[in-house]
Order: sequence, then C-alpha cells, then structure tokens
Amino acid sequence: MLRNTKSSLRVFSLACGLSLAMPLFPAHAEVAPSAGFADLAEKLLPQVVNISTVQKAGAGGEMEDMLEGMPQLPPGSPFEEFFKQFKNQQQQRQNQQQDESQKVTSVGSGFIIDAAGYIVTNNHVIQDAEEITVTLQDNTTLKAELVGVDKKTDLAVLKVKPEKPLSAAKWGDSDKMRVGDWVLAIGNPYTFGGTVTAGIVSARARDIQSGPYDDYLQTDAAINRGNSGGPMFNTAGEVIGVNTAIISPTGGSVGIGFAIPSAMAKTVVEQLKSSGHTRRGWLGVRIQGVTPEIADSLGLGKPRGAMVSAANTGGPADKGGIKNGDVILTFDGKDVSEMRRLPRIVAETGVGKTVPVTVWRDGKEVTLNVKLGELESHEKDEEKAEKVTEKTTEKTPDPSKQSVDELGVATGALTAETRKKYNIKPEIKGVLIVEVKPGSKAAERGLMAGDVILEIAQQEVASAADVTKAVKAAKEKNKPLLLLVSRDGDARFV
Repeated sequence: MLRNTKSSLRVFSLACGLSLAMPLFPAHAEVAPSAGFADLAEKLLPQVVNISTVQKAGAGGEMEDMLEGMPQLPPGSPFEEFFKQFKNQQQQRQNQQQDESQKVTSVGSGFIIDAAGYIVTNNHVIQDAEEITVTLQDNTTLKAELVGVDKKTDLAVLKVKPEKPLSAAKWGDSDKMRVGDWVLAIGNPYTFGGTVTAGIVSARARDIQSGPYDDYLQTDAAINRGNSGGPMFNTAGEVIGVNTAIISPTGGSVGIGFAIPSAMAKTVVEQLKSSGHTRRGWLGVRIQGVTPEIADSLGLGKPRGAMVSAANTGGPADKGGIKNGDVILTFDGKDVSEMRRLPRIVAETGVGKTVPVTVWRDGKEVTLNVKLGELESHEKDEEKAEKVTEKTTEKTPDPSKQSVDELGVATGALTAETRKKYNIKPEIKGVLIVEVKPGSKAAERGLMAGDVILEIAQQEVASAADVTKAVKAAKEKNKPLLLLVSRDGDARFV
C-alpha cells in the first residue's frame, strides 16, 4: 500500500506501524534521563498487540510488500544470513498458504484501549480480512471481531474476549505536543513483535495527501512495515498518536514517519466503539485556498480562511446564508487560518449543532448561524443521486466563438453539442471557454478549453459581452479579476 509523491519517494501505509520518541531531557517528571526508558517500556509493552490477518489471495499482499521492503545488507554483514533465512521462510510460508488455500497473511500492530478487550489499529491493517488474530505480549493469541472502521482517517476498532482484564493504554493530548518532544513507539516491524523505538516529534500538522483530514504528527522514531496501527506514546506513557505511514525510497525507515494525532483518533475510536460507525458534522460547501491575488481582489489583506466556491443547494451552509465567494474566517469560535483546517473543524463539531460562522463578504466581516447536518447521511444521499439519470439539454444554436483578448481566451455558447463534448451538466450556466491562447494570462492561471465561467467579480455572466464588460471594468480600476470557473462539475475561484 503505497502512493507516489512528487519527490519520487514513496509514502507507505505501514501494515506495520508504531513510533515512540525518547527524551534527551525529560518532558515529564515521570521519566528521568539517567534511567532511560526501560521502566516506561516495561509498563507499556503489555498494552501493545501484534495483529495478523488471513485474506483472500490478491486482496491484501502486505506480506509480499513487507518482504520486498526488507533491508538490503552488504555482503559479509553479520545479519546477512539471518535476514536471508527469515525472508526465505516467510516466502515459503506465503507460497504454501497460497497453494493450499489461496489465502495470504498480513501483519500489523495495535494497542488495547479498553481492558474489556477493545483494540485500536489501522483500517489498512485489517482491510478485506477473513480472519483477524491478536497476539498479546505474553504470546496469548485471541480471535478478534471487527467493531467498526473509518476509512477517512484509516482507523479501526477490534474486540477480543480475554480470559482476564487486559492492560489498557490511556489517551494523551496530542495538541500539547511540541516539535522536539520525545516519543516512544512499540510495534511489530517485520513480524518482530514487542519492538521499542524512540525519537522526537519532528513536525506537526503534516498534510501527506492521504485523506480529507490530514493533520499528522511527524517523527524520526524508527517505524517500519508491520508497525501500522501501533501507538506513539509521550514520556508520560500516554498515546498521543497512531502510527500510520512512512516516506521512504526503499520501504524501510529513513526517519520520516507519520502518526494520526490522538486529538482526532480519540473521537473516532469512541464513536466506533459505541456504534460501529462515525457521525461527522456536514457544512455542505466546496472550498479552496485563498491566494494572495484572491485576497487582494477581495480586499482581505493577507491570505487567510477558506473560500466557498460552491454551497450545496438546500445544505446547511445554504440554509444558513453562506454564499459562493464568501471566505470563512472563523467557525464555532475557531480560527480558520488556512483552508485545510476547516474540514477537520467541521467534522469534529456535533451533528445538529448550531454554530456561529464568520465570513468575509463585500469587504467586511459578517457573522451567520448555521445548523450542521450529518456528513455520512449526506454521502448516502449522494450515492443514490448518482444513480438517477440526468435529463438531456435541448439543442440550441451554436454561434461562432468570440475572443476576449485581454484574457487570452475565446468563448462560446453552452449547447447540447458542447455540453456533451466537455461533459458539462445541464444545470451549469455561464460562458464556455472554447480556446485558451498559450502564454496568456488565462493559461498562466490554468484555465482550459471546456471550463465554464460562472461569475466575474462575483457577478453572474451569461454571454461573451458580459465577460468583455467585466474585463474592461477591472482594467479601468486596475484591480485583479476574480473568476468563478466550473470544471468537471467542480467550481473554483481563479
């Protein structure tokens, strides 16, 4: 399970993940630097479990990925023969399983969050599993049942039936962790269970493009394949993260690992424990970042907030008075310093709660009250809507294209033919871009043939004449020109 990154490195979702960092100076009085982490590790080891699954052949393949990611040792290394034998044994084991039952195994980590038998891990560790086995620190093995998963945050909760109460971990507060704080990790890398590593928090609020709520803690603690789902502890022995991914050119640890912060994981886990699914707040908007040019055109000063490119008709935002072009500055009293903060803030707000939302509109701040809906319910409605056949648009005359030289585009009418050619939905109204001149201002901003100009300067446009008039007015005032453009059904400001 990996994703390519722009740097040609690879992001691995560790079905082996756990990182903990150690203190050079004690962040808490409970840990003395002269004593190391032996006492802390001894206390935490029983809280961490190894997880193995049996899947249909082709469904997982994590064992195969893990073997490919084994470290390459130089000839003559004292561990060369050891790893060679280990790799051969695991490969033979996997081949035998596929030959006999057409099933493969996957390995990962997890931690006990409730003495009654509730265990937290990553969704990708147990995805498509037919059987899930949990191995405790004392080598006791227990069959596990899946309680619930949340794909958006890659979290899962399992339930086992222990013969005696288990040693449960406690949640810590990831929001209090600072860059440079020490952390510990315990997990199951390459099936070597009970492995303890240490490092520091290298960065906070990392976005690795893995989902809508990316807000990872970054660590240099050694985490590898098999550590996925394991805990990241602070020096007080509290879980402040769930190790999930690494960036690596080889698949092994290079000191760049990522953990889901406990501030997010705790809420998700509690919902999964109680009901087997999550309930997130839903605002009903599509948003984009505010660039310096957009901030200038709106008189906002510095770039900040989340700009509303579209408010779902009949959604919470629409009912609350939020409009296209509004910039959301605060939500429920929380500052929206940048666009990507808003989805997490909304998701963590209670369904049905009415919250104050401050937006920037017409050069001033406006405060609105919005009652949130439920994201999961909305997504189900969207799935049903996709099955409904769209009505066709009546054929209309296709006038010749008209040039707007100041922008470097040629525009045309939205006809049945052009809608079909560019896959434009019937409800989209505006002016179609049919040509973009290379090197023009429009090309520099990424506009393409097939884009539809919906608004200019927050005013609707219906013809090429409207576009030309708006461009002329902007030139006379020497102001940036703000366009609302639709592409593939998604609106965005340019």
